[in-house]
Amino acid sequence: MSDSPKTINHIRIPMTRLQRMLPLVATASLLAACSQFQPYQRPVVPVPGAWEGSVPSAAGMAASPTSWQALVKDPALRALLEKALANNRDARVAALQVAQVRAQYQIRDAARWPTVNAGVTGSRQTVGENEPVKSAYSAGLQVSGWEIDFFGRLESLKEAALAQYLATEEARKNVHISLVAAVTSGWLNLQASDALLALTQQTLASRDEALRLTRLRFDNGVASALEWRQAQSLAESARVTLVQQQRQRALDRNALLLLIGQPVDHALSDADLRSEGPAGTAALQAVSDVPVGLPSSVLLDRPDIRAAEQQLAAANAQVGAARAAFFPRIALTASLGSASSELSGLFKSGTWGWALAPQALLPIWDAGANQAGFDSAQAGRDLAVAQYEKAIQVAFKEVNDALVTRTTLEAQIGAQQALEAAETERLRLSELRLSQGVANQLEVLDAQRSLFSAQQALLQLRFALAQSRVALFKATAGL
Repeated sequence: MSDSPKTINHIRIPMTRLQRMLPLVATASLLAACSQFQPYQRPVVPVPGAWEGSVPSAAGMAASPTSWQALVKDPALRALLEKALANNRDARVAALQVAQVRAQYQIRDAARWPTVNAGVTGSRQTVGENEPVKSAYSAGLQVSGWEIDFFGRLESLKEAALAQYLATEEARKNVHISLVAAVTSGWLNLQASDALLALTQQTLASRDEALRLTRLRFDNGVASALEWRQAQSLAESARVTLVQQQRQRALDRNALLLLIGQPVDHALSDADLRSEGPAGTAALQAVSDVPVGLPSSVLLDRPDIRAAEQQLAAANAQVGAARAAFFPRIALTASLGSASSELSGLFKSGTWGWALAPQALLPIWDAGANQAGFDSAQAGRDLAVAQYEKAIQVAFKEVNDALVTRTTLEAQIGAQQALEAAETERLRLSELRLSQGVANQLEVLDAQRSLFSAQQALLQLRFALAQSRVALFKATAGL
C-alpha cells in the first residue's frame, strides 16, 4: 500500500505536440473571431407590389423566362440576331471586360496565400579598413511578407473583387439583352420603312393617274384649274414623302448593319432583311408578347439590377477591409535552404537551415488616413445602396411604361382600323358621286388624302405595338 503513492508521484506524462500547440490554436481562433468581414445583406426592394394597370401572371407567380429565341419567330430576324451576337463589338467588349475582371479577382484571391520563390543571394562586405572581406551566400526557398489574414482584410478585398467580377458578368448579360432588343427594334424600323415606302409608292401611282385624268378633264373644260392644281399638289406631296421614306429606309438599314457588326461590303442582302407576309401584321407575328410576373420577382432578376447589387456587395466588403486596417497587420517571412560563407560551399552537408521572421504592425498614428479610408468606404456603400435602389425604381418605371404603352396601343389600333375602314368607304362613295356628276374632283382628292393619312397611321401603330413588345422584353430582361 505504501508503494502505490510513490509510484504515482513518479509518473511523468509527456506533453504531446498537440498540447504544445493548444495556446497557438486558441490564439488563432480568438484572432479569427475578430475578423471584420461582414456578409452582405440585401436591402428592402423600394417598389410597389403590383404593376400599374396590369394583372400579374398566373397565381401571382413570376412568369417563366422568355429567351430571345422565344420572343422572335421570324427566321430572317433570328439569323440577324445570331450574327449580331457573334459579331457586335459592344458584345465583344463586354466579354473581354469579364475576362479582365476575372483575372483581377484571381490576383486578389492569390494574395491570401503565401508566395514561394526559389532564390539565390550573395553579399561581400568589410566592417573596417583593415578587416578581411566577409562573404555570405544562401540558396533555397523563400516566403517573403506573407500576410496572415486574422482580421479579414484580405478576405474582404477578395469578396469585393469577386463581386466586381460578378457585376461585370451581369453587365455582359445586360449588353446581350440590349443588343437583342436593339437589333429587333432596328429590324422593325426597317420593316416599317419598307411598308411605308410601298404604301407611298402605291399612293403616288394612284395620284399620278388621278392627276392625268384631272388634266384631261381640265383640257376638255370639265374640271376647273383649282381641281387640277389640287391633284398636282397631292401628287407632288406623295413624291416628297416617297423621297423621305427612301432616305429613312437607308438610314434604318445602315443602323441595323452597324448592330449586326458585319462590314457593309459583306452585309446581308435586302431580301434577308425583309419579313414574310403583309406589312404591319407580319411584324406583330414576328415578335411574341411577353408575360410579366410580380415586380419583385421580375426586377431583381434583371442583369442590370443584379450588377448594381453586386456593386453594393463589393462596397460592403470594402467597408470590412477598411475597418480591418485599424487592427494589427501580421506578416511572415521565412526561408529554407543552404547558407555558406563560400559560394562553393552551398548545398554541402551541414549548410542546410531555416529562418522564420514574423512581424506584427499596429497602427498608432497615421494622420487620420485609416479613418478617412473607413469613412470613404462607408460613403461608398451608402452610395451603392442609393444607386441600387434607383436602378430598381428606374426598372419599375420602364416595365410600367411598356405595359401601359402596350395596352393603349392595342386600343388605339382598334380605333385606327375603324377610321381606315371609314375613310376607305368615304373614298368609294366620293368616286361614285363623281362618276354620277354629283360631286367634284376636290371631294375625291380630299378623301384620297385622308385615306393615305389613315393608312400611314395604322401601319405606324402596328409597328409601334411590335416595338412595345420589344421594350417590354428588354424592361423585364426576358423574365
